[in-house]
Amino acid sequence: MSATAVLRSEWIKIRSVRSVFGSLAAVLLVTIAVTILTAATVGRAEADGADAELLFGAFYALNFGQIAAISFGATAISTEYANGALRMSLAAVPRRTLFYVAKVSLVGAAALAVGLVTSFGAFAAGQLFMGEYAIGLSEPGALRAAFGGGIYLALMALFAAGLTFLLRSAVAVLSTLIPFILIVSFVVGDVVGGAADYLPDRAGQLVLHQHPEGSIGPWTGLAVTAAWAAVALLAGWWAVRRRDA
Repeated sequence: MSATAVLRSEWIKIRSVRSVFGSLAAVLLVTIAVTILTAATVGRAEADGADAELLFGAFYALNFGQIAAISFGATAISTEYANGALRMSLAAVPRRTLFYVAKVSLVGAAALAVGLVTSFGAFAAGQLFMGEYAIGLSEPGALRAAFGGGIYLALMALFAAGLTFLLRSAVAVLSTLIPFILIVSFVVGDVVGGAADYLPDRAGQLVLHQHPEGSIGPWTGLAVTAAWAAVALLAGWWAVRRRDA
């Protein structure tokens, strides 16, 4: 099969499997819903605080969107390990590297497209409820944060995809990554200090801050997250190349 044909077939899988497409749609829907809810209820009160950071607060809901992005990356791959689907995929595309590259490329492209719409959409939706505290994309760092937020969501999806190829289980990946991001990352950060800036989630979210604090800058932090994703994808490629389907 040609690369174009493989890409087309992988796209059909993404949009036709309900759990996969649902988790992709959830990236946008959950983030927008949480943004509107928080901005409409406590947004102005939080913004009035002495230590409030309006820009980072505008992207608060990405903390929930990243869970959906991780779920998308994991479920998009785990479907290959259900009922022998991977054997059929490799029978159709014997060149494993071509199959792998096509798969992760579609996952990354879909996550990036939805991630950018989500990031810009959440920012715009939230500011409708902020009144005098509303900021625009002309605010220093806002455009960078909006683009960076979309890229961050795509990288987290790819990170999960690589780990799922390695572990062959979405449950294993989700039960590891989600608690790590929601709990362990913050606990580790309190213990090791500046070294926590190099954790995948904390590094990537530096791009959402107007004036990031720490040892690395916003784009460098995003590059650190990209490095984590690259390592996971290389490990996943090794697993596909070396293991039996």
